[in-house]
Amino acid sequence: MPEITHTLPVLLIWAALGYLLGSIPFGMVITKVMGLGNLRNIGSGNIGATNVLRTGNKPAAAATLILDGGKGAVAVLIARALAGEDAAQVAGFMAFLGHCYPVWLGFKGGKGVATFLGLILALAWPVGIACCLTWLATAAVSRISSLSALIAASTSTFWMLFLGYGSSIVMGAAITLLVFWRHRDNIKRLRAGTEPRIGKKT
Repeated sequence: MPEITHTLPVLLIWAALGYLLGSIPFGMVITKVMGLGNLRNIGSGNIGATNVLRTGNKPAAAATLILDGGKGAVAVLIARALAGEDAAQVAGFMAFLGHCYPVWLGFKGGKGVATFLGLILALAWPVGIACCLTWLATAAVSRISSLSALIAASTSTFWMLFLGYGSSIVMGAAITLLVFWRHRDNIKRLRAGTEPRIGKKT
């Protein structure tokens, strides 16, 4: 845990700002603007980049990935610049929660992988790069996005310890658990051998 230097009301303000930023459903906005249909009726119905890719529109998926990752990074960077490390971790964690449970969508959001990677890159860039490389390596071998996300998340706390970012490990562990919880249906399909591969439309 980082040193707590701010009062609870101040941290609650950063929590609220982080949540609101994270709750912006960029996947749904992009697919609607580009005339790709209702993302809830496509593929898995998820609002993230992997499901946007199932529309067949790679630029839309790339934009969703960048923006979903960016909102996690921006939450951390703004809070760090204006307040400090404790606020940065609170804002980053709440941006992740905002993506997973956005108030605008009845608290039914995405699985948070891009937002997780974005906030980790901003919080501790060596750890973020290690997690991204872990995702890419797993995806290259398995061609399964959910498996790549689970492995990247599960190794994040190891990378934090190995690379000297122990003050972030509590937040990292909490996000890892939430990533696994959000992927519980994917885990069932992985065990059954029915999980779709990257780029598959249905």
